[in-house]
Amino acid sequence: MTTLIVGASGATGRLLVEQLLHRGQHVKAIVRSTDGLLESVRSNPRLTLILASLPDLSDTEIIQHIRGCDAVASCLGHNLSLMGIYGHPRRLVTDATRRLCQALKATGTGEPRKFVLMNTTGSSNRDLREPRSIGDRLVIGLIRRLLPPFVDNERAADYLRSQVGQNNEAIEWVTVRPDSLINEDKVTPYEVVASPTRNPIFDSGKTSRINVAHFMADLIMDDDVWKQWKGQMPVLYNKDTSQRAGS
Repeated sequence: MTTLIVGASGATGRLLVEQLLHRGQHVKAIVRSTDGLLESVRSNPRLTLILASLPDLSDTEIIQHIRGCDAVASCLGHNLSLMGIYGHPRRLVTDATRRLCQALKATGTGEPRKFVLMNTTGSSNRDLREPRSIGDRLVIGLIRRLLPPFVDNERAADYLRSQVGQNNEAIEWVTVRPDSLINEDKVTPYEVVASPTRNPIFDSGKTSRINVAHFMADLIMDDDVWKQWKGQMPVLYNKDTSQRAGS
């Protein structure tokens, strides 16, 4: 089984590469630089590194890289810098999602293949009509005007939900929505829910990047987990284990 990962040198993408390799998976990783990958990862014989920036690849090149893959995972995101937030490409995640899905369709195997998108709990699942207060809507409207990456994430999730849909012959998808991302060294207990149980604007939770990578790897490799969440936008929270001591 082989997975193509884009954004593989990012803070979460590199952890997903490690998770899949540790589980015996073959990985193709599109990276602009190998600096973010451990030497033990770079030298793994099951890893194929593709040194490129996805926006610079032609559609033909993307098709070539995706051929033979059973799943695709996108961990792309905008750098938290002035140029990363307000520079180009403004539609990095959306355009990547669209082009990767088109490549999956062009290389169809007769069976739908998996597409896993890392997104954010700020993106609403409009299929579920997730409630938002007036205050939420006002703040989100302001965020949409001030932070182009937020709009990019929303559009990418909506592309899968509305353009790919639930009954596509070539693609099955899951959009993973972590809350505020933090760094932790090890996988810790976490919960996966269909919709936010906390207010992502005024009462956000915490989600470690390694837990996101762990869940994405579960989706890719565990068919039971995939069947549970396909076509949905699950939300991840780290579990509060502070009360477990002495229990």
